Amino acid sequence: MSLVKVENLVKVYNSGSLEVTALRGLNFSIEEGEMVAIMGRSGSGKTTLLNVLGCVEKPTAGRYLLAGEPVAQLNDSQRSALRLRRIGFVFQAYNLLTSLTALDNVLLPTVYSGLPNARQRAYDSLERVGLSGRAHHRPTQLSGGEQQRVAIARALINNPSIILADEATGNLDTHRGQEVLELFQQLNREKITIVMVTHEEQVAQHARRIMRLMDGQLESDEILEQSLDARAVLEEMIARDKSSP
Repeated sequence: MSLVKVENLVKVYNSGSLEVTALRGLNFSIEEGEMVAIMGRSGSGKTTLLNVLGCVEKPTAGRYLLAGEPVAQLNDSQRSALRLRRIGFVFQAYNLLTSLTALDNVLLPTVYSGLPNARQRAYDSLERVGLSGRAHHRPTQLSGGEQQRVAIARALINNPSIILADEATGNLDTHRGQEVLELFQQLNREKITIVMVTHEEQVAQHARRIMRLMDGQLESDEILEQSLDARAVLEEMIARDKSSP
């Protein structure tokens, strides 16, 4: 069974007399354990698609099944419950509360989910992203790459089936962005499904599959013979920096 399956997916926005069709009859499936990049120019529908896949927005028409559950038929509270149970989000802006420590930021989703042993799970999530030693630092005491890793730890705490990343490397320099991509690949090797929106071709090449949208439609859907190895790219960057005068 596919983890994600959409059939004739449509999303229309209405603003007064203006009607904008953001998604136009999409059909595709994503298997458990895939790492997929979604690309497209501004206005192509990629962020709208991510919001629908993340149960943030309800499709106007069509079917969307997440792990077999018919999302389009759920009400707001049911979609919220499914989102907490199944989905982790990572955004371009890290969306961390500056008044809280890294640990407390990771704990935030558990306020609504009632996760048992939440504090230990938060520590474990931070350790998973290599930040257990920074648990009691606030975001202003962390680098941009570290803040994004805290955001990834927060996305992991409920053991999601899928992580949805919206331009997750967009606010990072090349080196820190590569570290995040390495972490995504590591999580994907652990069978977590990763779907990331990006406008950068090199970032997309780290996935095993690239879906390209144009005007709300699926322009192409390509399986790569070989994706970029983030660890190898990072090691090459480090070696180059060391050899520079």
